[in-house]
Amino acid sequence: MAAQDSSSTEIDTSLFITVSGPPGCGATTLCERLADAIGCPYVSGGDIFRELADDRGMTLNQLTAKADESDEIDRALDQRLQQIAEEWGMANKPFILESRLAGWLAGDRADLRIWLDAPETVRLERIDDRTETEAEMRVREVSEAGRYESYYEIDIGDRSFYDLHVNTARWSKAGVFRLVRAAIEEYDPELDEGAFTTPPMDI
Repeated sequence: MAAQDSSSTEIDTSLFITVSGPPGCGATTLCERLADAIGCPYVSGGDIFRELADDRGMTLNQLTAKADESDEIDRALDQRLQQIAEEWGMANKPFILESRLAGWLAGDRADLRIWLDAPETVRLERIDDRTETEAEMRVREVSEAGRYESYYEIDIGDRSFYDLHVNTARWSKAGVFRLVRAAIEEYDPELDEGAFTTPPMDI
């Protein structure tokens, strides 16, 4: 089906792109489409978090609860993601990093920082077939927001840091992809001067 979708045409770019957003925002779907169109790898913070849970024989909710008790798990995850960002930031090759803090962790290494969101009711419908329950999703969101502020003084609700903010409930999956593809293809590095930037996080 993807081969017949005109939105899946190839994208010629060398940008380092970060994609962030809450559960059910459509980040995984977008990243898969972008990675396929660009022909580049992408790393998901959620996958790494799930690997940590599996390694410890825990559910996502259990690992989240444990992360509330200590900063060890969060910092291990963030350090790994930051290491990946550093490696790809110097590679001058296309890459996609997806996590709630991807843009902050990558800092100025990222060329394009994207935030995806959707109303809670829409996001809950989207995660209905996942192993994570509605209650677990809400607990995780509140828990993560508190930890980000406590550890790094980051207000996850501040969207001014991102280059592109998309409400994915307003467009189809293909429509969201086309919007982001247009932003990538129209990206002009010479216009970066004066843009809102931040150095990589000290974790």
